[in-house]
Formats: sequence, C-alpha cells, structure tokens
Amino acid sequence: MALRGRKIVLAASDSESNEFLRSTWRQMLLATLPTRFANHIDKKWSLKNEVAPDGQAKYVPNGLRVVEALLLQEFSSGDVAVCYTDQMGEFIGENTRVVGIHAHNPLGITFATDVYAKLYGRELEPINAAEFRRLILHPALLEHKQHLKLIVGGPGAWQIEHKKMQDHWQIDCLVHGEAEDIVLGLFQSALRGEALPRSIEGHSPELSSIPRIHHRATFGAVEITRGCGRGCQFCSVALRGGKSIPLEDVLHNVRTQVAEGADTILLTTEDIFLYEQGPKFDTNVPALKRLLESVAAVPGVDYIMLTHGTMAPVVKQPDLIAELSEIAVGRSVNRHKASTHPEQRYANLFVGLETGSRRIFSEQMKGKAYPYRPEQWPDVVLRGMEILNKHNWFPFCTFILGLPGETREDTKQSLDLLFALKDAKWCVIPTLFVPLEDTRLGKRAGAKLVEMTDLQWEFFFTCWRYNLDFFRASSQWRFSLAIPLYYYWIGKKNFGHEMKYPLYRLAHFPEKLLSRKLYLDFSGRQSPKYRAPAHVPIPEDRLRPAIPELAQIASASG
Repeated sequence: MALRGRKIVLAASDSESNEFLRSTWRQMLLATLPTRFANHIDKKWSLKNEVAPDGQAKYVPNGLRVVEALLLQEFSSGDVAVCYTDQMGEFIGENTRVVGIHAHNPLGITFATDVYAKLYGRELEPINAAEFRRLILHPALLEHKQHLKLIVGGPGAWQIEHKKMQDHWQIDCLVHGEAEDIVLGLFQSALRGEALPRSIEGHSPELSSIPRIHHRATFGAVEITRGCGRGCQFCSVALRGGKSIPLEDVLHNVRTQVAEGADTILLTTEDIFLYEQGPKFDTNVPALKRLLESVAAVPGVDYIMLTHGTMAPVVKQPDLIAELSEIAVGRSVNRHKASTHPEQRYANLFVGLETGSRRIFSEQMKGKAYPYRPEQWPDVVLRGMEILNKHNWFPFCTFILGLPGETREDTKQSLDLLFALKDAKWCVIPTLFVPLEDTRLGKRAGAKLVEMTDLQWEFFFTCWRYNLDFFRASSQWRFSLAIPLYYYWIGKKNFGHEMKYPLYRLAHFPEKLLSRKLYLDFSGRQSPKYRAPAHVPIPEDRLRPAIPELAQIASASG
C-alpha cells in the first residue's frame, strides 16, 4: 500500500547514483553507451544500487546530499525522503508538495556523449538519458503533479533548457550553478504553493554556507575544493575562484560515509593541487599531505580515489607526487601490470590536456599552464607525464577536437604531442568541443562527427589504439576484421572516407601499409618532434605577482 507521501522528495536516477566496482570509469561509460545496444552486454550492473530498509537510497550523487543537508536545517527527517526511481511511488503521495531531481547528464549532450553514442550511426539515447527520462516521467510523479512543484538542478540542468524540454517534462524550476544560497528559499516557496522562477542561477557561496552532509554519497564522494580560477574559456568552473573546504568538515563527511558502509572515499575537486593553495596557484604540499593522511587515518577507509588535477603543479614541484604517492597509490583501488608498486596499484587522476596547439592553448586556456607560458605547454605535458608515471600515477587525460578556430596545423601539433606520448602509461580520451552554457565559448558552434577531418579522425583512433594496447598490456594483436566491417557497413556512409585509414590503425592494420596514408608513422621510421625535457624553466616574470588576467579572474569570481 502506497504511503501518503513525504512533503519533500529528492531523487536521482539509478545510473547517476551507481558505484559498481568503485569505478568512476564505468559510470562515465553510461553517458556514452546507447541504451538500445546496452542489453547485449548486460547493463544490469548500471542499475543495481543498494536500498535502505526504509526504502530510501543508500547513496546518491553528492550534490543531492548537499541539498538534503540544507533542507534538514529547517525540516525534520520525517519530512524529507531521498530515493531512486523505482522507489518514488513509496514516497510521492497526497502530502507531497515538492520533488527535487538531480540532473547530471539528462539528455546526453556532454563532451563525451555527443561523440560516442553517435558512432553507432544514428541519434541513439545513452543509458544516462534513458534513465533520467524514466525518472522524470515516473507514474507517481505524473499522478500527483497537480499538487506539487518539480525542481530540477545539477550540472546537467542546462541541457533541459537547451533542448527545450522544461515544459514537456512539467518542470517548474531549473536550478543552475551552486545552489547553497537559494535552496531553502526555493523549497519553502514551493511548499507554500507559490509560483517559482522558471530558471534561477546560483552563485559561488561562502564556505560557511556549504553544509556537512548527513548521509552517504555515491563513491563516498567528499568535496575538498570548489572552483578553479584558471580561466579556460570552454569551462564555467574555471571562471570561479577556488576555495577549499575546511579539513574538519572534510573529515566529518568522510566519517559520515564510512558510518553508512562506504569503504572508499572519492576526493572531489576541480584540481587537487589547489587544496589550501598559496598565492599564484602554488600547491600547499603540507596541507595536501595532511589531508590525505587524515582521510586515510579514519577507521573504515580502505581506499582513496582522486578526481581532477593539472599538469603545471606536477612540473613546478617535482617532489610533490613522490610525497603524495604513499597514500594516493598505496590506497588506490586501481591495479595494472605496468605499475612498480608491490601490489601493482596506481593512482588515477583526471587531467585535461585538451590540445597540443600552442596557438589555441594561448587563446583559450593559457591559465592552465601557469606559471609556464603557453608555448611551453608540450614540455609541461611531457615532463609532467614522466613524473606521474615514475611514481605510478597513470592519468586519465582528455583532448578536445574541433575547438573554435582549429586548423589542420593545430591538429598536426596535437598529433605531434600525442606521438611523443606513445609510450606513456595513461588513458587518453578524445572528445569533441561542445559549447557549454555560462562559458566564454558558449555561443560558438560545436564540433560534429560528420565534419571531422582525416587528421582529427587519426587523432581520435590513435588515442583508442593507445588505450587498447596499454590496458590489454600488449600491442601485438591480431588484425581485427570487425573494425573494417564497421567502416563499410556504417562508418563510410555516415562519416565519409576520412575515417578509413585512422580506423584501420585502431584495428592494428600493419603500420608499414598505413605510413603513406596517415600523418603519424608508427612503423619505426618517424621520430617524435617533442621529447620530455629534464627541466622546464619558469619564466622570470612569472615569479613576480600573478599575471593580470588571472588576477582579474580571481577578483571577478570572488
């Protein structure tokens, strides 16, 4: 028998909450894998989440836990429920007045999704989008919509506005940005039955406004910083100045996770090297070591995972990685035969490399290299990768193809950098440029698979050749017939002949036969144009106070 309902119900989809095998990689795969084909490889793992005895979710995205914590400042736990899709009918009823839904990738139009789901040759809905649609069209929500307000927020809320789905899904209010300063007022208005703004923008809050969470988040996610301030023009977070969550709050949230069954903590940040940062993005090594050691010392924490970082701090302070590795590597969940750790563990870190073009780098993301100059970017990448790999950090790196203004010469420079990284221990993910809302490039045209050049396809498939060889721990594969068949059945028709020879490289077609067809020659006759330097000097003027552009960004973003 259905309950009469809680006053406030918060919900997240199964795929966005999933923490299968503690793998952020598998969860990201759900943004790219078309749901139509997922059944062939058993997608059930993506939908299996633990439910508490009272029917509530045991773990959901951290952003939803923050909203819950804010609401519990004013409402009792008996008024608020947090659940997955299948349990919405147990909590939405006659008494429900407001439902808040978390949206990470509700329509599948992020950097990765816009590429990989479309390789199947048609507009196919990825698992994340299908699961969000199942959530927001739940029968209980539709049945009781006449007496409740529907609020949707999260990093993907902009997609709903972009695709004009707000009215179709009967969403009363879309919340964009950081919402600590607006959540309580918004939900209180909804409970009173008042009209809500169709869309509302949250801004970077004071640290005192960020609450401690009450229950477990997916992957044991614990925020340690917010913002970045490096100013990359395709990223909204980069325009907000960085702030660090106090250590006592971090540890409280860690203990909360462990108390509800988490054995893994995911330290969530836009750049781990900015934790308690010094002036000019200087890494505060003692504070960062204290953070890792303190988290590792909490009873019940078996593993620690990391999210994002940048290359420049690794190069600027070469001893930094060595000092962090005892915990970052020793407590990692990841293992690979290439690791020299006694248990073959390696630390993973998401690092945005984005381009090998000095020109594009200088125009669109020069703060990423600070204190180095844009023209030093290839040296920073190669030296940084060398340092990371030496200490068993195998980063997960992204490149963006089709950035505004990209020319063939720019793509060649990215290929040259990729070639110099051919022996690196890493995973490299090529994506296409997507103009995200609230960024400096938000009005520019996005890149499309059907418009990719032969050089861009070569970059794309060379990346995946690297990944297959590294994670299969061998480059001595037999030729794969399935890949040429894909080209003749789907690829040629939908994307043109430009992808043919790059695709053959992915299939391990003999490189001697490809050398005249592709820009990079892996037959052994071509040497890399770049080599990792032993040292990357910091320009003298960068040793003085922060460059004006970065100072302005930090000032404007608070």
